[in-house]
Amino acid sequence: MPIFGKEEPEEVTIRDIPLRCLVCRNGTFFRRRAQLHGPVATLFNLEWTAPTATCAICSECSYVHWFLQ
Repeated sequence: MPIFGKEEPEEVTIRDIPLRCLVCRNGTFFRRRAQLHGPVATLFNLEWTAPTATCAICSECSYVHWFLQ
């Protein structure tokens, strides 16, 4: 059963190279976007200006691989 609802894991490629989990060598992932912000952005309520990253979450061990734009 998928850990993220009804979503099915998928293969991910980075620069035309299939991604493999660094921990368990699995080849399927759930994709998510994450916003990166620090304490200054939070202090001034400017989280929306922070950069975002793409996350590939391993469907086997749940290790999160982060990729910046």
